[in-house]
Amino acid sequence: MQELNIKVGDHLDLGEGVVVRVVAAQGSQIKLGIVAPKHVAVHREEIYKRINPDHRVARAC
Repeated sequence: MQELNIKVGDHLDLGEGVVVRVVAAQGSQIKLGIVAPKHVAVHREEIYKRINPDHRVARAC
């Protein structure tokens, strides 16, 4: 797992047309903006688990 320290307004280019931008941060919460092609599904972990109950989400060691 990579850990990155980035500021509000900075972005990460994850390849394949996926970009994650830090929109806001307040206390322990952050707001992310995500741009991805239509064929790339983007879900929070709890939603992904409901949609794909048999699929394991990758975890950091």
